[in-house]
Amino acid sequence: MRLYTAVRAPNPRRVEMFLAEKGIVDIQRVAVDLNAGEHKQAGFMARNPLATVPVLELDDGRCLAESRAICSYLETRYPEPNLMGESGEERAFIEMADRQIELQLFARIANCIRHTHPGLAPLEQPQFAEYGAAQGLKMRDSARWFDVQLARHPFAAGDRFTIADITAFCAIEFARLMKFKPGDEGLPHLQAWRNRIAERPSASA
Repeated sequence: MRLYTAVRAPNPRRVEMFLAEKGIVDIQRVAVDLNAGEHKQAGFMARNPLATVPVLELDDGRCLAESRAICSYLETRYPEPNLMGESGEERAFIEMADRQIELQLFARIANCIRHTHPGLAPLEQPQFAEYGAAQGLKMRDSARWFDVQLARHPFAAGDRFTIADITAFCAIEFARLMKFKPGDEGLPHLQAWRNRIAERPSASA
């Protein structure tokens, strides 16, 4: 299998962190230079017409896009350690947490950065600064919600590390581009959680 990925992009990082947690080492990496527009060239778009990374090319030539879908596929092929739920009930609650984090926190962070950071201008045209700023305010509402959740349980979806923690950690690390630090914004539980996750070997993947 081949993973088409991009250094420093948050969605590819989610898959890389998932792979590291699983200990999966037999997948070839193919770097895609987003700034050079390689994701919009014919060769890549034949694999994913939406021109987004990451993309996992399977051994039979089919291509799987979207971080969550790639991780779901890998969870099936490499079931241990479990990151998506042992039982149907646990899977449902982990998926709920993961989706809430992705839609309420991750997406708002990404929208803020895409529309306000000058370094993202080549990839996001046109940029709408007012929209980006509004998303920056809304992501702080989401961060406050997440801080409350983390006061109730040590990990994003409960009492153990799961894919929801990967999604949240990659989001919070990406938010450094908008100069967001949980501790500076009165979010002690989020800051403590972030520091704990950062100590995991997969955080440097």
